[in-house]
Amino acid sequence: MNNCCNSQNDKKEITGLAQILNIISEPNRLKILCLLKSGAKCVCEIHESLDLKQNLVSHHLKTLKDADLINYKKKGKWKHYSLNRKKVKKFKNIFNKLLT
Repeated sequence: MNNCCNSQNDKKEITGLAQILNIISEPNRLKILCLLKSGAKCVCEIHESLDLKQNLVSHHLKTLKDADLINYKKKGKWKHYSLNRKKVKKFKNIFNKLLT
């Protein structure tokens, strides 16, 4: 029998990855991540690109921020969101390790 994914560390990684996959399974959140891979954007740019209401985009951004998938910097009265590339790379590596 294969011992893949039976160690404590593997179990933690699987649980973390499952939580992230659950969060990004919402299509608009995945679209937001896709938009942010090209660089930082403010809420107004995101909601215009996705043709969604600003309050809905803000809700999705909060969920992604709480999951540490995105970062933000406040510039004046605007918040500019960007991809947390380090965190995304970590989960990409875990995903690849488990499935390849």
